[in-house]
Amino acid sequence: MPRPYHSGAPSDHFDGMRFFNPDHPSTDKSLHDLLRWRRQERVRGAWPAVPPLPVAQDVPPAAIAGGIRVSMVGHATVLIQFKGLNILTDPVWSQRASPLPLLGPRRFTPPGIAFDALPPIHAVLISHNHYDHLDLPTLKRLWRAHRPRVIAPLGNDAVIRRKVPQIPVETGDWGARFALSDEVCAVIHPANHWSARTLRDRRLALWGGFVLETGEGPVYFVGDTGYGSGEVFRAVRRAFGPPCLAIIPIGAYEPRWFMAPQHVDPREAVRILEDTGAAQALGIHFGTFRLTDEAQDAPLHALRAALDAAGLPHARFRPLSPGEVWQAPPR
Repeated sequence: MPRPYHSGAPSDHFDGMRFFNPDHPSTDKSLHDLLRWRRQERVRGAWPAVPPLPVAQDVPPAAIAGGIRVSMVGHATVLIQFKGLNILTDPVWSQRASPLPLLGPRRFTPPGIAFDALPPIHAVLISHNHYDHLDLPTLKRLWRAHRPRVIAPLGNDAVIRRKVPQIPVETGDWGARFALSDEVCAVIHPANHWSARTLRDRRLALWGGFVLETGEGPVYFVGDTGYGSGEVFRAVRRAFGPPCLAIIPIGAYEPRWFMAPQHVDPREAVRILEDTGAAQALGIHFGTFRLTDEAQDAPLHALRAALDAAGLPHARFRPLSPGEVWQAPPR
């Protein structure tokens, strides 16, 4: 029996040892399912043989006083700047999303911000502990260079403490609030996903997204998620109001029979935009690590088609490539 990562009373999404998604199809897959995907039914879209270089790398300012600035590093790593705060989501600067340095998904696009060009980092938000989101070598580098606050859902402190015990990690359940300044709070919000670092620790740590309450309006970092009933996204609008910005995954979704409970596709990403009523959406989680079967550029084409089908302008949901920046002026 594996050792629990979190000890607490059972709840509607925790059985006393493992977390789960209430009222959502199971994300657990059997070995038979994995072999069916990997060996029997796999149709892989094209990725370039040689990783391309980004057109440019962003050099962010040390801080911004007003408005919101979002810079794409790659995959689910973005730098969010507002109100004098610099916040990183799911930071990964490593060359592979893997526990092994020479095996596992390798990076196809260099980081859109060089690590040494980062401004002072005040907070790091970890959505869950999969290797493409919780990269311990990067977290260790960030701690040495910036001493940021590290905030994550329940149980992820145990994962980090095993390898990097010097980093204090603040954890909370869905709905937990963390004051980042006098004006800004980070709130952990539910997502339809799962967690694991090994074959034995599936769902021992919680997963989620984050809502940042700011004077500019709510900023919603969705995290990895399946769509399900859509209730977790409509709940954002009810609890916080329509976000001024939603940062939504659009990649790692094929084949659907395997991925749908855990990863939205671009059509569902547009539904999240509609459910939340976000004024602006940015697309992430595509094109950096080859995790699933769609072609590298397939999410871009599918997103445009989904926006057309919904009658929405392409500018309202902009996919970000490494080094690209989105900026909104002060309200």
